[in-house]
Amino acid sequence: MSEHQELLVATNNAGKVRELSQLLSDFPLRLRLLGEFSNVAEAEETGETFAENATIKALHYSAHTRLLTLSDDSGLVVDALGGAPGVRSARYAGREATYAERMSKLLGALDATGDAERRARFVCVIAVADPSAGTLHTFEGACEGRIAPAPRGTGGFGYDPLFIPDGHDRTFG
Repeated sequence: MSEHQELLVATNNAGKVRELSQLLSDFPLRLRLLGEFSNVAEAEETGETFAENATIKALHYSAHTRLLTLSDDSGLVVDALGGAPGVRSARYAGREATYAERMSKLLGALDATGDAERRARFVCVIAVADPSAGTLHTFEGACEGRIAPAPRGTGGFGYDPLFIPDGHDRTFG
């Protein structure tokens, strides 16, 4: 039997856990989740960029658990809204808002701009902190697209039902 490296996935977002579990299923990893560490205080996402927030979380949770830690910060950046919701994507309509409430607020704000192009991108930064090696690596990616006039689809989570990637007619949802 092969040795499995433990990897703390530093998120409480069930959708992200599902997606990361699928993406990492071929690797010899034993995924650990934040919920297993109730004694560790939540990291405060005080960064002004996705990279800063991902780094804050990776370093915080790896220091407290001494585990290899993967964290991310991601969100939707809408050109006509000056980059909003951006790093505040999860809190755009308030910390306790539902996905539907966030999407509704975003659509209302975008409609009010009169912008016909509705250009946007999903941005994701992943940070991996290894406390045993004292290393931190970050990786950034973006998917360009546009915002649909209304939510479409039942897949994904967050803003997925609103985002149409370039070259496609269907939303991520």
